Amino acid sequence: MSCQSNEHLSQLVALLRQDNQRLTLLESVRALSEPSCKLYVAAGFIRNLVRDSLHQYHLATPFNDIDVIYFNTNDKGQVKERFIENVLSNQHPNFRWQVKNQARMHVRNGDEAYQSLQDAMTYWPEKETAVAVRLLKDNQLEVIHGFELTSLFTGKVSYNNKRDYQQFMNRVNQKRWLEHWPKLQLHIEDLGQS
Repeated sequence: MSCQSNEHLSQLVALLRQDNQRLTLLESVRALSEPSCKLYVAAGFIRNLVRDSLHQYHLATPFNDIDVIYFNTNDKGQVKERFIENVLSNQHPNFRWQVKNQARMHVRNGDEAYQSLQDAMTYWPEKETAVAVRLLKDNQLEVIHGFELTSLFTGKVSYNNKRDYQQFMNRVNQKRWLEHWPKLQLHIEDLGQS
């Protein structure tokens, strides 16, 4: 990990520590974690926090949903996912929760089986979304990511060439990221499939 990555990781932890709402939600998710089912909150939960900070927005961008992810190759059914969603929805009914075991998502996406949570995240359509966090028992924050954090903290929206380019552009346009955060810049290195 580069020095810049360490700096960005420290910045991300500091942003999370300043956000009481996010910390409360992380506490609720932590209460449902098990050794075989380590739950992380990912995607817009973190991405939007950083983008709001880069734009110096004083009011947090509302959550479209809250993505909770885990990796368990021994239980690829959806019963546990629905159970966790229901518990979190009952505790925090103002939010839409989406829980996904990434060990089964390769089937939906037409990929080879993912090897880990971080490996699964390297297949997400844009690189800056591939960040997840969990609150540990000692209240430390554990952050994992599929790509370096630099592009997130430099305001990029980067195409991941493991996904279809049109899928990426559809997400950018439907979510209206460039309108909501006008300092963001599209970053497309390679349109070829890896």
